[in-house]
Amino acid sequence: MSTTMQTPQWDNLWLNVHLATMPDDKSYGECVDGAIAVKDGVIAWLGKQSDLPENYRATQIIDGNGAWLTPGLIDCHSHIVYAGNRSDEFEDRLNGVSYEEIAKNGGGIIATVMATRDASESELLEQSMARVKYLLQEGVTTMECKSGYGLNLATEAKILRVARQLGEQCPVRICTTFLGAHAVPPEYAGRYDTYIKLVCEQMLPALVAEGLVDAVDAFCERIGFNAVQTERVFQAAKKHGLPVKLHAEQLSDQGGAALTARYQGLSADHLEYLSDTGVSAMAASGTVAVLLPGAFYFLRETKLPPIAALRAAKVPIAIATDCNPGTSPMTSLLLVMNMACTLFRMTPLEALQGVTRNAAKALGLSDQIGSLAVGKQADFALWQVDRPADLSYAIGANPCCGVVFRGQNTKSRQQ
Repeated sequence: MSTTMQTPQWDNLWLNVHLATMPDDKSYGECVDGAIAVKDGVIAWLGKQSDLPENYRATQIIDGNGAWLTPGLIDCHSHIVYAGNRSDEFEDRLNGVSYEEIAKNGGGIIATVMATRDASESELLEQSMARVKYLLQEGVTTMECKSGYGLNLATEAKILRVARQLGEQCPVRICTTFLGAHAVPPEYAGRYDTYIKLVCEQMLPALVAEGLVDAVDAFCERIGFNAVQTERVFQAAKKHGLPVKLHAEQLSDQGGAALTARYQGLSADHLEYLSDTGVSAMAASGTVAVLLPGAFYFLRETKLPPIAALRAAKVPIAIATDCNPGTSPMTSLLLVMNMACTLFRMTPLEALQGVTRNAAKALGLSDQIGSLAVGKQADFALWQVDRPADLSYAIGANPCCGVVFRGQNTKSRQQ
C-alpha cells in the first residue's frame, strides 16, 4: 500500500488515522495507524505511518486523532434540484391512495414540475442548496443532480444551471444528468411519442450545446415511457457521445435494465422488479445496480430487489438517496446505508462500497474517486467511530468529524 518517493514534498499530510481504502469488493482495505499525503489535490502517498519516508516535507501536518478515514461519500442518484413540497401526497398515500393514482390525477412528478417552473433560478438555487448542505455535513464529496422537473427546455436548462452552480458554490463535485424523459408534461398529455421527439431533437441538443449535460436518464415504466421510447432517448444520447442510465423496474418489469445493458449504460436504478434476464444482461455489460432504499421505504414497497441474484452474478451494487420531493425526501446518505442493511440485508461492507467505489462506477468516475489510492483525487471523510461498520449501524447519528475535497479541508469538528 505504501509508496516511497525521493525527497517527497507534499501540501498536506494526515497522521494518526485509520484508513479504509476500499480497494476491491472483498474488504474495507483497512490500514490501522496510517497516514495519507496530498499534493496538488491528488493523493500522493498513503500507508502505515511507520512506513513514512524519513525525509518527507509537508506544508501542513494534520493530526487525525485516531479517526477512521474513508473515501468521500458519493450520492450517485438524486433529484435534489426542485421547488415545492409534496407532503399532501404523503398524507394521501397513508390514506390509501396509490402512487400511480396520484400521478394519473395530476400529482406526482407533474406537481413538482409546476412548482419548479414557477420558481426563479435564485429561488431554486436557495432551496436546493439547503438540501445539499445536509449531505455535505455527512462526508459527501460527489453527487449526481438530475433534471426532469421542468419538462420544457427553459426549465430543464434552469435546473441544470442550478446544479452547476451548486458545484461552483459548494465543496462538492456535481455530475449532471438530463432526465427530460421523466414524465409527459400537461401540454403534451397523451402525446408520448411527440414529446420524446422534442426531448431527443430539440431539448438534448440545446442543453449539450450549453455544456450542461454529463449523462442522460429516462423513466421506463407503465406511468413513464415504454422501452421503444426509452431506446430513442438512448440513441439520441449516444449520438452526442453521452453515457446513459435508467430508472428501471421500479414498479413493474419493463425490460429496462436489459435495454440499458445493451447500450453499455452506467447504471440501472431502483430494480425491485428486476428479472433474471436483466441481472444477466447487467453482469455482462458491467452496468451498476443502484438501489434506492429510501423510495422503497417511503412507498412502503414490499417486493425486494433481487440482492442475492445480483451478488451471485457479481453485479456492482451502489446505493443512493434518490432525494426527491415525492418518493424519497431524504438528505442523509448515512441513513441510506442503514436502510440498505436493515431493509435489503446488505452487509455494512456492501453499504460502504455502495456509497464509495460502486457509486463512483455508477457515475463513470472510478478512475478518479471512490477509493483511496495514489493518483486519485484527494476526496475523503474522517469519522469518529471504532470501526467502519459503525457508519451503517447508528440511526440518526453523524460521526463525521472532517471532510477533505480536492485536498482542502471543508469541515472540521471535534466531538
